[in-house]
Amino acid sequence: MIWIGNVLVSPGEAGVYGERTLDGYRVWDPYRSKLAALYALGGGVELESWMRVLYLGAANGTTVSHVADYVETVYAVEFAPRPMQDLLEVARRRKKIVPIMADASRPEDYAPLMESVDLVYQDVAQPNQVEIAERNLVFLKPGGWFILMLKTRSVDVRRDPAGVLEETLAALERRIEVAEARWLEPYHHDHAAIVCSRP
Repeated sequence: MIWIGNVLVSPGEAGVYGERTLDGYRVWDPYRSKLAALYALGGGVELESWMRVLYLGAANGTTVSHVADYVETVYAVEFAPRPMQDLLEVARRRKKIVPIMADASRPEDYAPLMESVDLVYQDVAQPNQVEIAERNLVFLKPGGWFILMLKTRSVDVRRDPAGVLEETLAALERRIEVAEARWLEPYHHDHAAIVCSRP
């Protein structure tokens, strides 16, 4: 990862969403990207040029574009038509992004387009976030990483976020090894990042 002082940047061309540039690099804003927030807080997985990434919940491609600046390929899955239009435009200018319009809870629909990946990154605002994770682990290589951005209020708005996190960790630990979990305050409220590894 590239830091200029305490500012996280990525090395691709600018102009994806009106982001600032610094010394020719794109500033990766932790208030706009939960993955950038995780890095700003000292956590996360180092992105490498040889990595292939499956990104679930790509939305309009803001964070996807930064990830693509670092890695070999990003398979970007998004279900909603409006953000998909933006994602397609981002992918048109970044050949490393493979946009896939599909439901992340139905990986069988995009399995023919996939290969094994080094990182699965999930940012999907659904109550069944753990179930979606479990279904997509089929694409993760041994030795690979999985990052879940847990939106606790999407799981159950009435419950204590700490309880939702605890329950989610217990469910994930039955399938994969949890390396770290941390809240994303002050950048994102009631969101937690869970980083897992597949031995």
